Amino acid sequence: MELLHKWNHISLVKRIIVGLILGAALGALLPQASVIGILGTLFVNALKALAPLLVFFLVLHSLSQHKKGAKSNMSAVIVFYLIGTFLAALCAVVTSFLFPSTLILAEQAEQAAPGGIADVLQNLLNSAVSNPISAIAEANYIGVLLWAVVFGLAMREAGEGTKTVLGDISNMLSSAIRWVISCAPFGILGLVYTTVSDTGFESFLNYGRLILVLVGCMLLVALVVNPIIVYLAIRKNPYPLVFRCLKDSGIMAFFTRSSAANIPVNMKLCEDLGLDKEKYSVSIPLGATINMAGAAITITILTLAAANTLGISVDFPTALLLSLVSSVAACGSSGVAGGSLLLIPMACSMFGISSDIAMQVVGIGFIIGVIQDSCETALNSSSDVLFTAAAEFRSRRKAGLDMGY
Repeated sequence: MELLHKWNHISLVKRIIVGLILGAALGALLPQASVIGILGTLFVNALKALAPLLVFFLVLHSLSQHKKGAKSNMSAVIVFYLIGTFLAALCAVVTSFLFPSTLILAEQAEQAAPGGIADVLQNLLNSAVSNPISAIAEANYIGVLLWAVVFGLAMREAGEGTKTVLGDISNMLSSAIRWVISCAPFGILGLVYTTVSDTGFESFLNYGRLILVLVGCMLLVALVVNPIIVYLAIRKNPYPLVFRCLKDSGIMAFFTRSSAANIPVNMKLCEDLGLDKEKYSVSIPLGATINMAGAAITITILTLAAANTLGISVDFPTALLLSLVSSVAACGSSGVAGGSLLLIPMACSMFGISSDIAMQVVGIGFIIGVIQDSCETALNSSSDVLFTAAAEFRSRRKAGLDMGY
């Protein structure tokens, strides 16, 4: 027990680094010991199992406590989410023009993909009105969020006893999530072991330039574009907040590669930042649904790389339209493994690229997915907290209150 106590008092980030190093070493030295990878599977599955329940009850309890006429900053959060996603797609266009990439189009991938933006929006709406029980069971966060909002607004007239029970359930789930997160170093050990033992780094060598363009653009958004948005909101040096979000949220999301699984981590970070639980319990799940800057970057860069490979000339106005389409499409890619990749054929259709070739691009996306998806999720998830905090600090600044960070 004393050893466990000392272990828990070490910084979580430091423990994660230890797990990362051990996982990489074991993956390289013992690639056949596949049982080690079970740790990663168990960790991610545990987070995914509890996250839908946590989101449902937190949002439900938060809205049931909301008093009519009380001020909310949700409109500012949504504006930040949408602006951030569009500017990320625009940065991807500029980056692609400055550092054009080409692809090796050989094998054909067989995946089902949306036929157009109408299909994406239709799937989004169908997911939103699915059965609430099945939405929780299937981790359909769009449906979970919608029904939690509906039930939460309806329960504003409920008795205080009922609201207390909802609060107790939310606290219970939060405690369970914290216990799971404390096991993150072992989970990440398993995840890194699986990656290194299965793929190593050889498969990335042929696509090094493309990976650099993707990762470089995501870093540009995380370290330049997002801080500018935050500065304009809070009129204060944004980098302490930016680095805090990247460290506490982005690192975890990088390894779990799941915005949904990272929702509890973001909730805890918002609590540590002293944000209003009534607000972030709604904005964080919403961000995991519509704040998809990383996905917009992936769709845009891979589509323009395909056009460049085929010798298709793309002018800037058309690329700007691609940014808008990618932003809208990215908002519908959440909750699907490789969701952003499966939207590439839709974007390619803007340039007359056949679905056969487009699906080959999707296949390339899956090859580099270990790095691409990890960086994409880290950017998406960390900016959920960043923009949630920026919206609240903005309202505090306007009210003449201390922003508290």
